[in-house]
Formats: sequence, structure tokens, C-alpha cells
Amino acid sequence: MARNRRLILSPPSEVWHLLSDGHRYGEWVTGTQQVLAVDPHWPEVGARLRVRVGAGPLTLDDTCVVRISEPPHRLQLEAKAGPFGAARIAMKLTPWGANTLFTLDWHPLRGPGTRMHGLPVDYVVAVRNGMMLTKLARIAVREHATGGRGALHTLGTEP
Repeated sequence: MARNRRLILSPPSEVWHLLSDGHRYGEWVTGTQQVLAVDPHWPEVGARLRVRVGAGPLTLDDTCVVRISEPPHRLQLEAKAGPFGAARIAMKLTPWGANTLFTLDWHPLRGPGTRMHGLPVDYVVAVRNGMMLTKLARIAVREHATGGRGALHTLGTEP
């Protein structure tokens, strides 16, 4: 499992607002080339988000299904990527003062990822997910109603 944490300088309700807009996933989910379709009841349990992911001409259509939705604190998705199997993506938003401690856990469920699961794969996924949380945090801070509240912080490091 790859786990990332990020302190986002916006309250959980504002971060949840970004997660609730499936059309915006391409702005912050690393590797997303295009959002193809979003169920109108996203992010309710069972809702689907279809995206095209990849780099350059190498693309794959992916479907994310909401498995758990507890606004504004918890969202769990199952990402299905064709022959590559499926992964669980668990997002937890914890109030941290006026801000949000965002925890992202990724774990392979089916397919080749389950056999390759371990340090090298988890490291690559953790780097990708760290980039993703940095993008999400920047968007949330930019859109935060009070604006200009400071720099982004990763737990355990200085800006």
C-alpha cells in the first residue's frame, strides 16, 4: 500500500467540494488526459467516473466507482484499469484547525499490481500520489474563500 498525507490550507468542506466535482479530476489527478463521463450523482456510492489516462500516445480508459462516500470526510474509489486490474483509492479528510489533513491510501485489488505489490511499485505510486496531492492542495488554496493564507506544507518537511 502507498500512503500519502498532505496538509491543505483549506477546510474539509472546500476540499470535499473539489472531490465532489468529477469533471475537475483531470485538473489534479496525475496522468489524467481527459474526463470522459461523470455520473450525475457523483460522488454517491455506485457513481462512476470514466477517464482516459496515460502519457503521450499510450492511453487507457479507466473507470472509478465510488465504494464509500461520507461527505465531507471520506471517499473511497475502486479504479478499474482494464488489463492492469483494479486498485482501492481511499481518501480521508481530517479537520486540522481550520485546514485539512488529507490522507490518500492506494492498494491494488486485482490484476498484475497485486503480484508486483511491494516497495518498488509502492514507491512509484507514492511519488505519483504526492504530485497529485500537491496539485489538489494548490487548487484548494487558490480557491479558498479567504485567500492567501500561506504556503503548502507536507508533513515532516519545511516549505
